[in-house]
Amino acid sequence: MDQPNDTMTLTDRRAFDTLAKRLADEWDELHDGTRWVISVGISECSIAKGAQHTFDHLRLKLEDSGLRYTLRRVGCGGWCWAEPFVTVSGPGLPKILYANVDPDRVPDLVSSMQRGIPFYDLVVGVDADEAYGDLQPLKAHPFFAAQTRVLFENCGVIDPESIEDYIAHGGYSSWIKVLHDMSPQDVIEEMKTANVRGRGGAGFPAGIKWESARQARAEPKFVAINSHEGEPNVYKDRRLIESNPHLILEGILIACYAVGAHRGYNYVGGEHVMALARFKKAVQQAIDYGLIGDNVLGTGFDVEVRTRAGGGAYICGEGSALMYSVMGERGQPRTKPPRSVEEGLWRRPTMLNNTESIANVSLVIKNGGDWYAAMGTEKSKGTKLITMQGPLKRLGVVEVEMGANLKDLIFNVYGGMKDGYEFKGIQTGGVSAGALTEDQLDVPVDFDSLTHLGGMLGSGGFVVFDKSVCAVDFARYLQAFNRYESCSKCTPCRLGNPALVEIVDRLRFGSGRSTDVMLIEQASKHVIELSLCGLGQVAPMPLLGMIKAFREEFDAHLNGVCPTGNCPMHSTAGVAVAAGG
Repeated sequence: MDQPNDTMTLTDRRAFDTLAKRLADEWDELHDGTRWVISVGISECSIAKGAQHTFDHLRLKLEDSGLRYTLRRVGCGGWCWAEPFVTVSGPGLPKILYANVDPDRVPDLVSSMQRGIPFYDLVVGVDADEAYGDLQPLKAHPFFAAQTRVLFENCGVIDPESIEDYIAHGGYSSWIKVLHDMSPQDVIEEMKTANVRGRGGAGFPAGIKWESARQARAEPKFVAINSHEGEPNVYKDRRLIESNPHLILEGILIACYAVGAHRGYNYVGGEHVMALARFKKAVQQAIDYGLIGDNVLGTGFDVEVRTRAGGGAYICGEGSALMYSVMGERGQPRTKPPRSVEEGLWRRPTMLNNTESIANVSLVIKNGGDWYAAMGTEKSKGTKLITMQGPLKRLGVVEVEMGANLKDLIFNVYGGMKDGYEFKGIQTGGVSAGALTEDQLDVPVDFDSLTHLGGMLGSGGFVVFDKSVCAVDFARYLQAFNRYESCSKCTPCRLGNPALVEIVDRLRFGSGRSTDVMLIEQASKHVIELSLCGLGQVAPMPLLGMIKAFREEFDAHLNGVCPTGNCPMHSTAGVAVAAGG
């Protein structure tokens, strides 16, 4: 639903309730089965696969179809393997998800609508509780069967650039509830009951962090959200912002109220262009409706939200470096204490959360902390957004309850390996932990279970690799990333990481020394124990993890052999370099 031109600023709770009811009724009327409703997922990932062209072709074909229809834009639903995706519902048909709808398939899709039948060639399933003829419900599809879609419930359903769509689905009702029915301490208690742990990787309980910020005496206070997401293969936050930015915004507003802050910041990676644009638009829409500003809905609470774009430095995902960047200074970490809840932005108390963490807030307030705590495991509550890359049959963002089995995720949800590929290992924790081999996969995905294996949940990014990948070469890539992204403030990280890359390069070029693996382990110990921030403290972990998981490959490289044949030592140039040429 497009925002009307006569948007009026809401002045009180009754005005909001009236608006919410009207928008919900309009949504139900749109989907009452009397017209065709066609939705196309438009996000950065889908545009790269031609979704905008699919949308434009649909618009042209539908204009001449004679159908009564509404063509809509929605966000990413997480099923990136199906893009460009289109959902269609209409007279006599439930909502059907179609996958890989290229522009040249649009005429056939529109033709099937004119005949009132599904376009069977591209059907994934029906969004219904039961099958429709021989079409299975989506919940029976392996990609969806194991999911518990809470944060992603409306992703791929609503228009991310429409505050009306968000309100029609219950959006901002938690913000209204907090302002009128709850004290700041009430909100914090619900967060503590839910035990939402930080989704950025550290896993610190959000409720405790909020309470510490609330108790801080200095004024003013701030809320900052880390949407930077700068490591390889982690894209769940940007997909969430692109698909439901108001969910993030509502969480920020509630956090501001709870900790006593009147300004919140969302720090988004500058390369995430669509996420930035959609979040900024969401803020403006909320301002226009009076949900942000002075004396919100007559409650006396003043709040503003600002967006800051990062410059692409991975180090700015570290809390204190992020805050320096927000303030317009060079993004470098600082020693702790003081913690950010004591001294953060402009040396004032600042509560910092990850995007996924803050997205849970409005749902916790709406449904209660006990509802949230009923999901997941004893120590890891709720759901987790997971991204997985590699030669898998299906790719994308999935949302599962904490404790989901890693092996099931790989071989059922993501479909297992593509034809012609054989599983070798999975890199865990983004660039902050070690790899696991196939005999280690029967393990829960939560904050604690992967640790004793040398793995890590981190922010939920995993990379599956097959037997054609050289463990030494992959380790070099991960180590080089951390070397490149080091801010160079502290000596162990500045000098230690390049030294580790040089040692691995010796192995790759066939000039390794018998003591190199021991030297890697010794140098890594110094980097981990003496670095100032989290980047340096985990930078050598992927390399150490690869050595632990695939020691035989490192030993082979010491003997001048790469078992996969992919290292430079097997090229003419590599031999020349190894020989000093």
